[in-house]
Amino acid sequence: MKPIRLISGFLTVGVWTLLSRILGFVREIMILSLIGPGPLMDAFVAAFRLPNMFRRFFAEGAFNAAFVPMFSSKLEGDEDAARFGRDALNGLALVTLILTALAMIFMPALVWATAGGFGQERFDLATGFGRIVFPYIFFMSLSALFSGVLNATGRFAVAAAAPVLLNIMVIGAMTLAWATGGTAITWLVWTIPLAGIAQLALTWGAAAQAGFALRLGRPRWTPDMSLMVRTAIPAALATGVMQVNLVVGQLVASTYDNAVSWLFAADRLYQLPLGVVGIAVGIVLLPDLSRRLKADDNDGARTAYSRATEFSMALTLPSAVALVVIPLPLTSVLFQRGATGADDAAAIAVAVAIYGAGLPAFVLQKVLQPQYFARGDTKRPFHFALVAMVINAAIAVGLSPTIGWIAPAVATTVAGWAMLGLLYIGLRGMGDVVRVDTRYRQRLPRIIIASLVMGIVLGVFASLLKPALGTDGVRYIALLALITLGAGSYFGVAHAIGALKLSDIRGAVRRS
Repeated sequence: MKPIRLISGFLTVGVWTLLSRILGFVREIMILSLIGPGPLMDAFVAAFRLPNMFRRFFAEGAFNAAFVPMFSSKLEGDEDAARFGRDALNGLALVTLILTALAMIFMPALVWATAGGFGQERFDLATGFGRIVFPYIFFMSLSALFSGVLNATGRFAVAAAAPVLLNIMVIGAMTLAWATGGTAITWLVWTIPLAGIAQLALTWGAAAQAGFALRLGRPRWTPDMSLMVRTAIPAALATGVMQVNLVVGQLVASTYDNAVSWLFAADRLYQLPLGVVGIAVGIVLLPDLSRRLKADDNDGARTAYSRATEFSMALTLPSAVALVVIPLPLTSVLFQRGATGADDAAAIAVAVAIYGAGLPAFVLQKVLQPQYFARGDTKRPFHFALVAMVINAAIAVGLSPTIGWIAPAVATTVAGWAMLGLLYIGLRGMGDVVRVDTRYRQRLPRIIIASLVMGIVLGVFASLLKPALGTDGVRYIALLALITLGAGSYFGVAHAIGALKLSDIRGAVRRS
């Protein structure tokens, strides 16, 4: 995959992810407006986090870290990739089906383990909601496998578009609840498993059109499956450690009223650039590096890694600066309405700024991890994640008596930078292929300068537009103007000083 083609892959995934995240904002705005921070919202967040947590553990994390490189290698080597894919599908289906059954039985224990600070009302609500939404993991895990097949074959669009269905269906459900006067939370929880079915149908059909019409059958234990499981276990443990970080944060937040809802809303905001940039780069880079390393194309692998890092920083650094400089205008305009008041928006803004400070670390982790996974090395990321987990838990629990509900956000950011540092240290010994090229080293300082200039512009105009940002009706236009000024200043300065070249972007867009 040539560099321009690689970047077009980033853009393809990024654009669809951007659409998904924008619709996700609309989704969260409607949920916060119709339900608002409180017992119902806290219970839903805790319940919905359970299938998402295990989905990342089994499917998007451990499973894909082992499956995608092996599937890509089989495609490159003209081996029977379809047979391997079918065996992986059957094994994953069996594991997630058993997990779903156990979770339905032991849901109260899961809620207690992840949100032990809930009172009886929120605990009972979360348990009931959890039993409705948990089957989502079965459908989404299988969808993740088919997405891995599509990504390995270079068909990124459908896999990236699948998450859009969840947001569209939830927005539709919230609209119907508002229009009919129905109970919004009931519409919301029942839509989640239905959306999982829709996403699975989309990716399954696309994989069949790509020549991989995989069918469920009896699981088989083969040498390939044995190797995949041995590779996946350390990745599963590493992903599990990261999920423990989320659980620790939620446990601390659950002892404070509305804190689970505030952190959830803040998480959705910083996940926008993380999803558009970091996750998109990781999805495209892993199969590309796997193929290049198998073919001993070290120069191509180094170029791909350098362009991925450059692309990530060019979009992540200005996003991080914006989240740190103007969090309150963002949260007040996006979330403050209906059941979500000014105090809620202010609390969410504090968390957004803290998460924003960690955004570059979160994104660069997505760029560095494929270097390990493409080589079949899932053990060292697990060891690094263990260290990050200890740091996260110590800060979240240790600081909560002093700074209260915001301690989990601080812990997440500090642990994110610690994890990134460990990943960089671990690259030693991999050779020149993991060293960025001269072009990136020259452009990074210029990207930083352009981002700082944008931060100054945002700060000045946020102050000037403060009255408009607080006025109903006008505030949407004011926020759009503020974002436009910031983006214009960044891209203008970046192009002028050579941090970005518009010709590169235009070429990538044409290819995508």
